[in-house]
Amino acid sequence: MKVLNSLRTAKERPPDCQIVKRKGRLYVICKSNPRFKAVQGRKKKALIPKLVHRL
Repeated sequence: MKVLNSLRTAKERPPDCQIVKRKGRLYVICKSNPRFKAVQGRKKKALIPKLVHRL
């Protein structure tokens, strides 16, 4: 699956491809040709590192 900044070019894929919004992200899914799969955006990293307490 490709991670893209914009799905504008991904929308111009074959007509079998669908654009789906799940959990705030846009996905392009294609059952006939899975190599066209794409997602817009990345998982954001936490700004504050998690504190690990050791005993």
